[in-house]
Amino acid sequence: MAYTINRFFGATDIDTIEERVRSALAEKGFGVLTEIDVKATMKKKIDKDIDPYKILGACNPDMAYHAIGVEPRVGAMLPCNVILREVNHGVEVCAIDPVASMAAIDNADLKKVAGQVRDLLAEAVQAA
Repeated sequence: MAYTINRFFGATDIDTIEERVRSALAEKGFGVLTEIDVKATMKKKIDKDIDPYKILGACNPDMAYHAIGVEPRVGAMLPCNVILREVNHGVEVCAIDPVASMAAIDNADLKKVAGQVRDLLAEAVQAA
């Protein structure tokens, strides 16, 4: 089972795609709660260089509310991470597939919410 929703953008840079991804997420009701510049962190913490790589912690408050309502401990798995990374000749965007990430939780109501979130994330990735 795939665990991410992926899209490749050719001949562009991470900053341009980040702007588009943030906008597409917002249109689907997601806000970005956390942001990690992995490239900068690796350099600072262990003096290692990697290609540009960012993690955006996205949350749709309505969907999070529903998920927590049916499974209070699900907050350990929130927010939904979306990565942006520069690869050869472009940028790859990968969003977590909430259905895959929550497969171990035996709760049918949560699986329904996860499916709705997956659809919203997939739409955002495609719209970016």
